Amino acid sequence: MKAICFYFQIHQPFRLKRYRFFDIGNDHYYYDDFANDDIITRIAQRSYIPAAESLLRMIEESKGKFRCALSITGVALEQCEQYVPEFIDLLKKLADTGKVEFLAETYAHSLSSLTDPEEFAAQVALHDKKIYELFGQKPKVLRNTELIYCDDMAPQILAMGYKGCITDGAKHILGWKSPNYVYSAATAPKLKLLLKNSKLSDDISFRFSNTEWDAYPLTADKYIDWIAATPPEEQIVNLFMNLETFGALQARESGIFQFLEALPRFAAEKGIDFWTPTEAVTKLKAVGELSVMHPISWADEARDTSAWLGNQLQNEAFNKLYSVAERVRLCDDRRLKQDWNYLQASDHFFYMSTKRRADGEVHSHFSPYDTPFQAFTNYMNVLADFIVRVEEQYPLSIENEELNALLTTIRNQAREIETLNKEVTSMRLNIEHFNEEHALREKPKAKKSRKKSDTVKD
Repeated sequence: MKAICFYFQIHQPFRLKRYRFFDIGNDHYYYDDFANDDIITRIAQRSYIPAAESLLRMIEESKGKFRCALSITGVALEQCEQYVPEFIDLLKKLADTGKVEFLAETYAHSLSSLTDPEEFAAQVALHDKKIYELFGQKPKVLRNTELIYCDDMAPQILAMGYKGCITDGAKHILGWKSPNYVYSAATAPKLKLLLKNSKLSDDISFRFSNTEWDAYPLTADKYIDWIAATPPEEQIVNLFMNLETFGALQARESGIFQFLEALPRFAAEKGIDFWTPTEAVTKLKAVGELSVMHPISWADEARDTSAWLGNQLQNEAFNKLYSVAERVRLCDDRRLKQDWNYLQASDHFFYMSTKRRADGEVHSHFSPYDTPFQAFTNYMNVLADFIVRVEEQYPLSIENEELNALLTTIRNQAREIETLNKEVTSMRLNIEHFNEEHALREKPKAKKSRKKSDTVKD
């Protein structure tokens, strides 16, 4: 039996407004509300909503045999709730079918897994909470930002309670091996890995409407034939892509939606099933361990983290941001915490890339800035103001250990005061209760005294 595992990513960052040096210390609102509203609304109408409607039809027409997974970041969910709530309603309908799995990931689409395990865990926990609140699901499989993964992360992911993790089937990691198997993590063998089949995924994402492609036009029956022709022992074909593929990267006029909706029918003819990631890692045994010594991702030709941390600009911004991570975690300021999430989005570092040729074209296509240096300058101005606000609460002149000790003392004192207040309240209630009982006992005595007094008078 062969199965297809579809996973679709949904992410949009909170884009920053033009923020100048003279705004530092004077303006604490960093976001381009008009651009954020315009972009999420336009993409939702063109791609997200019709794609979700297609998935609902596919589930219904296949009588539940079609299944897939969605991974939507917390920051994207916030924007959808604010600007396109009708899309949230569609996602809830997909969740209610029981055939769509929501994956775990970092709330902010952050790079925290590369530098701060505590922040990474906090981000994923926050995202899980959001998914449960909206869709009633507790994610069982993790999809890290941009499919970033390495051996060092596996033990933590397993300890966080996930059965599996999905990442890229990078050629320099697999070598002669096929991505069409379930593998186990070398450093945490109980954690199963699902690997993206890049060739078959990219045939849809990037080559579908390319008239110069030798396989053009791509039809659903031809595509399913390719999958059916893979060796019979290769039981799982992982097709991972952005949901924007449908209607945005590949225009509606290309026939992309008709192609998608026809897949279940031709798959059924070939005896090919559709599984969610949790079904895949539950039903299939790992064929062996896979070691990934250095972080990989699904971005750019290199399939590493250079898309976000490949030059001095990116690393300077990245290190500056996470230099205050511990202090931000200690604070209770809701607005500061919100900005911290929004500023962690990997997109901000992606815009600073100085890559050339094909990879560089991809970066510039998605960037709202004219140059990488402009993206860096704007972000660093915002970050400077943000750090000033953090320092107002927790001065950088105080070492982290000393700050932790002071905050622990303050919190212990607060708890002690709270305990004493409870004791005082309890004692007051006891006194009031005692007074009430004493008053009740005194009333009969007073009545007897009055009766004796009346008898003496008679």
